[in-house]
Amino acid sequence: MIGVLFSVVAGILISLQNVFNARVSERTGAWATTSLVLGLGLVCSLPVFYSVEQTSLFNFGDVDKIFLFSGVFGVGIVFCLMRGVSLIGPAYAISIALISQILIAFVINTGGWFGFDASPLSITKLLGIALLIGGVLVYKLEKPKEEEQEEEAEKMRA
Repeated sequence: MIGVLFSVVAGILISLQNVFNARVSERTGAWATTSLVLGLGLVCSLPVFYSVEQTSLFNFGDVDKIFLFSGVFGVGIVFCLMRGVSLIGPAYAISIALISQILIAFVINTGGWFGFDASPLSITKLLGIALLIGGVLVYKLEKPKEEEQEEEAEKMRA
C-alpha cells in the first residue's frame, strides 16, 4: 500500500514539476531551467541524504556502474517533458510520457531486463496498454476552442 501512495505522490509531483518548468522556461530558456531544476534538486537532496542515510555518498558497493548514469536520464526527462508541455500542453504531453513509461516498463518487466524477474506476457496486459493509448487518442480528438471558432468563421464566409 505504501508503494501505491509513493507512486501517486510521484505522479502528482511529476505533473506539477513539468507545468512549473514550462512556465520558468518561458522566461529563462529550456537549458537554464533544466540546470536550475536539477541544481536545486541536488541542493535539496544533499541535506536530506546526510541526515537520513547512514552511509557515504560515494559508497556504491557492487552496483553495476552503468546504472550510475541514470542522472543523465534526469536531464533528458526534465528538458523533454518541459518542452512537450510548452508545445502541446500538460495533459497531452504527460499522457504521452506516461504511455511511453508504461511501454518501456512493460518491455523491461516482460523481458526480465536489468535484473528484474521476467513477467509473462498476457492478453490483459496488452489490452490495458491498448486502452491507455486509445484513451490518449480519444482525449486528443477534442478540438481547442479557438480551432472550433476558426472553423465556424470559415463556414460563415463560405
